[in-house]
Order: sequence, then structure tokens, then C-alpha cells
Amino acid sequence: MTAGEQEVVTASAGEVPPTPPGETGTWRRLSRPLNQQPKGAGQADKKAVGEKEHGFRLTDNISLRMRLTLIYGMLFFAAGSLLVLLNYVILVSVLDKPDFTVQIDGYNLESEIADEIKAVLIDGIANQVTRYSVLALIVVGVLAVGLGYMVAGRALSPLHKITRTARRLSERSLHERIAMGGPDDEIRELADTFDAMLERLDRAFDGQRRFVASASHELRTPLAINRTLLEVALADPDASPDLKTIGRTLLETNSRHERLIDGLLFLAKSDRELDVRTVVDLGEVTATVLSQLDDEIKKSGLRLRTDLREALVTGDPVLLERLVGNLVENALRYNVADGEITVRSGINEGAPAIQVENSGPVVPAYEIEGLFEPFRRGSGDRVRSKKSAGLGLSIVRSVVRAHQGTVTAWPRAGGGLVVTVHFPVSTRRGEGDSA
Repeated sequence: MTAGEQEVVTASAGEVPPTPPGETGTWRRLSRPLNQQPKGAGQADKKAVGEKEHGFRLTDNISLRMRLTLIYGMLFFAAGSLLVLLNYVILVSVLDKPDFTVQIDGYNLESEIADEIKAVLIDGIANQVTRYSVLALIVVGVLAVGLGYMVAGRALSPLHKITRTARRLSERSLHERIAMGGPDDEIRELADTFDAMLERLDRAFDGQRRFVASASHELRTPLAINRTLLEVALADPDASPDLKTIGRTLLETNSRHERLIDGLLFLAKSDRELDVRTVVDLGEVTATVLSQLDDEIKKSGLRLRTDLREALVTGDPVLLERLVGNLVENALRYNVADGEITVRSGINEGAPAIQVENSGPVVPAYEIEGLFEPFRRGSGDRVRSKKSAGLGLSIVRSVVRAHQGTVTAWPRAGGGLVVTVHFPVSTRRGEGDSA
């Protein structure tokens, strides 16, 4: 390749081309879906299929309060229509019972003519009464629909209370209860069931916190003692070469177990509710992480390219630093000789984001999802457990979920991986405060 000439790589479906030499400001994007549809597309397709199979129903897009109002209105109009019909029948039957005679200048008309006059008079009175009854039914029906809307809102107010309580709940506020009062009806039973579920969840989370704290002490202490004993043994000048070889092997195994335990404990912590919410600049965090890993990057012989711009995120600084560190360490460990790593931070698709792109072995598209599972590694170099405990991307996904963000990964053309993390837009630019 001559100077100034750019390498042209054609990416297949589900892959992204590598970043051309000298270019770091362009975010890598998939030109075609990676064996999956965009977010929400599956639900839309299922909804379309459901509409084709069952037909379109107007009530699918109507709220429960409006449904109850429509039910009240239809029942009222049905009962009113029946009442108007019965009123018509009763009125006709009552007017038809009395004898009816017609006199003109003292002479009675024939019964046939009198009956015809009687029938016309009864029909006129009945039709006029029915007309006014229908008009009154419409006016009162409209008022009844409005009253039904208010009654439905009043009836659903306990459900709104349950919904507001559920929205406020988190791991730190599971002690809240609905404590619904009133009669012992179906809504009261639902609220009591919800409170019982919250009680069980509160006990479960409290037990989990105690377990993590106990495990942190009980698991780390023996490993720390083992490491100290091994280091003392290796420092003994009278130790034999065989003993030193075994000691180094055991020390490496002990160190790997420490990393595994640290990863598990951090994974348990990252799955929980955020304790601290502070406005953090992803660009600054990424620069800090890269400076900490500078020696390891230089020893690896990999080319590092960066494009770090401001991206404000509201979250836990420690968790965010660990997220960026895991992404960069993952790119370091699963790379190839004379490979490269490209790190970007900034605003992507209208949201703060960070993207880590690395060369490496070919990653099949069907293995991408499995890489985010605990203790799961892809094929090739990723099966070597001595490199890591297989928790790096799992912790990344947990941290992203705790910050209500999204993480996506795509295979890179020619080998490697591109991981992109998007966070919600931060609305606070001042000093962060504790949650």
C-alpha cells in the first residue's frame, strides 16, 4: 500500500469495516442488521401479525378508564332505549282502553270512523311523547357518560396509587408499602398481595447485601494469606528451584482466583441500584483509564488510536471507570500481533456514548450475544481462561443496565469486535449529588 493510499475493506452483512488509517472521528455503524431487528421491531411485527390473525380491535388503544366509561354509556343507552320502548307500549295500551265516541251536532259517528279517529289520535300522542323521550334520553345519556367517566376515575384511583408506589420502588426503597385501606374488596386484595411481594423482595435483597459483604471478607482473606505465604517462601534464598517453580505457579493460580472473586463481587454490586449519581464526563474517564493502562498497552505492541470528546453522563464514577476499563482490557487481551485499538467517546446518535474497536480473531455473529454472559468466551483465543475470568463484558452489561443505557456489539471485518455503549442524556451539568 503506497503512502496516502487508504485500505478499502468490504464488510459483509452484520459486520462493520475497520477504521481506515488516520481516521478516528467516524463512529463505526452497521449498514445492515446483525441477525436481529432494531429495538421494538419484533414487537411491532408481532403486533402486526396479531392484527392480521385476530383483526383490528378499537379497544386495543383505549385506556381502561375510557373502556369503563363506554361500558357505562352503552348500558345506560340500552336500558334507556328499552324504557322508551316500554313507555310507548304502555302509553298506547292505556290510551286504547277507554271507549271513544265522536259527536257532531249531537249525532254519534259510526264506530268505524270513531275507531279510525281514535287510532290517529293515539299514534300522534305516542309518537310525540316518544320523540321527546328519545331527546331526553340523549341529553341525559351524555350527562351519564360524563358522570361515568368521573366514577370510573374514582374507581381506578386505588390502582393509580399502586402504580405510583411501584414506580418509586427500587432496591433502596423496598421498605415502602401501599397499605391500602377501605373495604376488603378485589383492589384491597391486590394491594395486600403486592405488599407481601415487596416484603419478600426486601428480605431477599437484604440477604443478598449481607451475603456479598460476607463473601467479600470470607473469600478474600484466605487468598490474601496464601499469597503472603507464597511470597515469603519465594523470597527465601535457601528455597530450591523446584520449590520456586511450584510457588510461582501457585501464586499465579492464587492471583487468578483473586481476579475471579473480585469480578464476581463487582458483578453483584453492579447489578444493584446506583448508590451515587454524579455528572461524569466519559471522555475524561476514558483518558484516565487509558493512562492507567499505558504500560500494558505499550508492552502489547498494539497501536492505540483515540478520539475522546466530552460526553456527560449521570451515574456512578467508579462503575463507569470500571466499564471503560473492562472494554479496553477486553480489546487488549483478545487481539492479534501488531493489531490496533480505537477508542471513541462523545455524542453519537444524540446520546453520550463510548465505542471501543479492536482487531483480533474472527468472531462469528451468532457468538456475540454469548460474550455478555458470565464465564462465556468466544472461540479461538477467547477460550483461554488464564487471560480472564470471562466476566469483563458481563460486568459491562450490568453497569450499562444500572445506568439505563444500551450496549451493542458487532463483528469487525477481518476479525475483531466493535462494542458501543449509549447512555441516557444527562440533564444536570452542575455538581452531582448523592441519590
